[in-house]
Formats: sequence, structure tokens, C-alpha cells
Amino acid sequence: MLLKNYAVYGAFHALLAVASGAFGAHGLRNLLSEHMLSVYETGVRYHFYHAIGLVLIALAADRFGGGRSLLTAARMLHTGIFLFSGSLYALSLSGVTKLGMITPLGGLAFIVGWGLFAVALIRSKAH
Repeated sequence: MLLKNYAVYGAFHALLAVASGAFGAHGLRNLLSEHMLSVYETGVRYHFYHAIGLVLIALAADRFGGGRSLLTAARMLHTGIFLFSGSLYALSLSGVTKLGMITPLGGLAFIVGWGLFAVALIRSKAH
């Protein structure tokens, strides 16, 4: 059941990523510098990638059985979205560059999450 929730979170994050991308393309194009718009777009791109990752993990849990590694992988991607994309959104909109110190923590959460996903798939007994 917990992993099903992550499919819902993934779908909701995908919705937010599309909305954020549209907001950036239409609402921020004339307000942010080219560099800050690029920072914002990087946040959107990684937000979307990892939203899809959450859905994939939930689908894999349904196919291969949920386990601790898959649940932790989903939690890491979910956390990474907030830390990585969230910090880039906040940095680009506020101009507070110290927020960039949070971004690598989100990147680390993404790396751990994908690694745990791989481990869970390798350990899976399903064909």
C-alpha cells in the first residue's frame, strides 16, 4: 500500500513539473535572467524525471513485490525532488545563491534512490 502511494505522489509530481515548466516558460521568461531561467528549467527537468521514477518504482513493486529497498528508493526520490528541484526553484526565484548548497543533498538522494532501485531489481526473484 505504501508503494502505491508513491505512484500517486509520482503522478502528482509530474503534474507539478508540467505546471512549473509552463509557469517558467510563460510567466518567468521576461522576469529572470537567462542563467536563472536555466537554473529553474534544470529543476523542472529533474522534477519530471524523478516523478516518472516514482511511478516506475511503484510499478516495479507491483510486478516484483515491494520490499524495503524499493520503499526506501521511493522515499529517496521523493526527498530528492524537494531538495534538488525545490532548492533550484527557490534559488532562481529568490536570487539567494546560498540555497544552492541544498541542491547536492537532493542529488545525493537521487543517486541513493536509483541505486536502491537497482539493488531491489537485482535481488528480485520474479522473472
